[in-house]
Amino acid sequence: MRFVLATQNPKKREELASILSDLGVEIVTEEDVGVHVEVEETGETFGENAALKAKAVMEATGLPAIGDDSGLCVEALNGAPGVYSARYGGPELDDAGRCRLLLEMMRGQTDRSAHFETYIVCAFPNGDWFAAKGECKGSIAFAPMGTNGFGYDPIFFRTESQKTFAQMNAEEKAAISHRGNALRSFRDKLAKYIAEHPEAQGKWN
Repeated sequence: MRFVLATQNPKKREELASILSDLGVEIVTEEDVGVHVEVEETGETFGENAALKAKAVMEATGLPAIGDDSGLCVEALNGAPGVYSARYGGPELDDAGRCRLLLEMMRGQTDRSAHFETYIVCAFPNGDWFAAKGECKGSIAFAPMGTNGFGYDPIFFRTESQKTFAQMNAEEKAAISHRGNALRSFRDKLAKYIAEHPEAQGKWN
């Protein structure tokens, strides 16, 4: 069974293919099947945006499709930047600029609690679908620390590890991250779906 990942990013494909390797499924990108689907992320939640991506790519390809959406939610900012995490502050800002803006918005705040959240949605041409969620709780550091990762990783601090995400190596981060948690939950749900729908193995190749 073949699944199209709603992304142009081959690293995401490799990541998902690795965690699903024992299920006997093939993960391809939009580019692999010759489509490029622009999806306007109009959802008010990560789950809604992930579903929009999965459904659009499924309809464009006729294959099961997987969409995901992630972001950072800060308690003192009423959950911002949330679904706007990747475009917080406008398109002119890069990752470092968005981190600086967030730190400026947090100036004087005593509650620095925050969490990362990921939703992964799988949509099938027959109308079936399921979703998986992952979270990772932490706090906003007072200054960027570390050079690994991307996005808000330099300012997302984990008390248990006494490190920001950007101070962790890939293995450390994957073991506790919102995305790692969501991927593991997704794998379990897909395994259950395949076990309950043996006829699906012969479809959508």
